[in-house]
Amino acid sequence: MPDSKLDSTAISVAAAVIEREDGCVLLAERPAGKLWAGHWEFPGGKIEPGESPAQALRRELQEELGIEADAITPWITRDYAYPEKNVRLYFHRVSSWHGTPHGREGQRLAWQRPEAATVAPLLPANEPILRALALPAVYAISAAGKLGVQEFLRRLNAALERGVRLIQVRERELSGEALHRFVEEVVAHSHAGGARVLVNSDASLARQCGADGVHLTGKQLRALSTRPDLPLCAASCHDAAELVRAAALGVDFAVLSPVLPTTSHPGEPGIGWQHFAELAHNQPFPVYALGGLRADMLSEARRHGAHGVALLSGVWSEAHD
Repeated sequence: MPDSKLDSTAISVAAAVIEREDGCVLLAERPAGKLWAGHWEFPGGKIEPGESPAQALRRELQEELGIEADAITPWITRDYAYPEKNVRLYFHRVSSWHGTPHGREGQRLAWQRPEAATVAPLLPANEPILRALALPAVYAISAAGKLGVQEFLRRLNAALERGVRLIQVRERELSGEALHRFVEEVVAHSHAGGARVLVNSDASLARQCGADGVHLTGKQLRALSTRPDLPLCAASCHDAAELVRAAALGVDFAVLSPVLPTTSHPGEPGIGWQHFAELAHNQPFPVYALGGLRADMLSEARRHGAHGVALLSGVWSEAHD
């Protein structure tokens, strides 16, 4: 049952992605007597009149799980049409809380890895949320043009050992057979290290080389009428109109830039964190922040609604080696 455009009668619901340091998230089984009893979902509940989503979530977590949330940050907003009702789900990430979660309504709880959840059945609206949570916090952009192919591959292996799990191949200096060979090598190294690879702008090349997806440029985003048929599809966005287009196309995630000033665009100030937060707010997919960022800015990015950070030079730095 796909997401759909909902009318004004949709029920607003606040939902919590409660995250442990090991990457597991908390799911709860709907208790007997409720609709969809026995299905698993992210904890939360209906937003009452006068409540913000965050206020509703704090109340629901205390009522349902007996915990007090310390750190709540907005993440994504999804619409879903169930047979009996339409809902708008405001998902927030909860990384810190007081108390031990327990089912105050008799519901079972389970900590699960997003990429390998074992509880079933899942409430339908929550299945795409687990897929989105399986996206890592860092989206690494290749830099063979700056480092050279062999040096980049050496640093790629080091980054994979450090836990980098999502890579975009974006090499404007390479073309033809040289680019094809490079993508094949990046895919082979990355898959051996448990990482996924997207190819910038070329879905055909991504398929030929066994990559996991394509990363669309803003120009492609505006021109395409259907999503490329690949497991992963991402898009570069720079304004509200491009984010709307990305949502209509059904991308898995977007990269919004530039957040801060960059050396590649001297004199341009970037959109800043406040405008980033305004643009990323209520998007139906994860949004990565890009532009002038470092890995240690991840917490700042998440406070402003980002799923994570997209990085170029900071990922491949010798300082990590």
